[in-house]
Parts: sequence; structure tokens; C-alpha cells
Amino acid sequence: MDKNGLMEQWFLRYGDDIYKFLIYYTGTRDVEDLVQDVFLKALRSLDAFEGRSQPKTWLLTIARNTAIDHKRKQRLRNWLPDKWLANVETEEKTPEEILNVHEEQQALYHAIRDVKPAFREVLILRGVKGLSSKETAEILGWSENKVNVTLHRAMKAVREILEREKKEMIGDAI
Repeated sequence: MDKNGLMEQWFLRYGDDIYKFLIYYTGTRDVEDLVQDVFLKALRSLDAFEGRSQPKTWLLTIARNTAIDHKRKQRLRNWLPDKWLANVETEEKTPEEILNVHEEQQALYHAIRDVKPAFREVLILRGVKGLSSKETAEILGWSENKVNVTLHRAMKAVREILEREKKEMIGDAI
């Protein structure tokens, strides 16, 4: 099978996973361009893919790096004076608001969004995407032990955020 055919097959098989990962990772549903970038980068570097990991793991690694690069470029653009005010008033809805999911899921999404990036990455890859510790370690370039420890700490941080928000809601209601 040629490169284009293989990439098309992978897009059909893993495109939705990449799309959902990028939604969680970026906090916006406007990730179509990023998905396209992921598969273009994968196509360009297909010769470098040695098959030591699953294609999905390799593509998620590319997706993560693409999202990080995108965020850096956005930060740089935000420093340009004519862009400052353009970004002040935009409030995109979260993917959960758009999909009308339950309040608990929204609270969980917000808690995941509010933890530090390393925690968020592990929570998305392990908890949301259901990847193994080994796959997550490959994507992040960490040891499996670091993935497991970080996951434990991340879950504790999310739990604390949810408990704090719950107490604030109770306090506001009184």
C-alpha cells in the first residue's frame, strides 16, 4: 500500500480519536485545522515511523506536539499590539456546552482544564482516551512510573478542585 493509501486508512481509523484528543487538549472544538496538520505531518514523516509503537500512539504524539506548537504561536500572536483587543471579548463555548452534557461532566471538564498541563495531559491520555501507561509514556516521553505517579497526583488535584467548587456552590446557595 502506498503512503497516501495508508494515511487515508489511518485517518479513517484514528481521525475521530485525534479530533477528540485535540478538543480536550486545547479546550476548543475548533480543531479541524490541527487534525489536518497532524495527518500532514504524519504523512511527511511516515518514513521515520518504525512501527515500534501503534499508529494511534504515534499519531497522538504528533497531535500533542502540534497542539503545543499551536498554543505557542497563539501566545506569540497575542503579544502583537493589534491583536490584544481582538482576543479580549471572545468567549468560546467548551465542547461540553456545545454537546449539552450533564453538569457533572462539565465540572469534571473544567477541573481537568484547570490543572497544570502535565496533569491534564495524563488525565486526557489515560482517563479520557483510555490509553495504557506504556502508550502514555511513549507519547509523553516519560517512564511508565512517572505516568502512574502523575496520574495519581492529577486525580487528587481534580478531586480537590471539584470539592472546592462544590463547597463554593453550597456556600453561595446559603
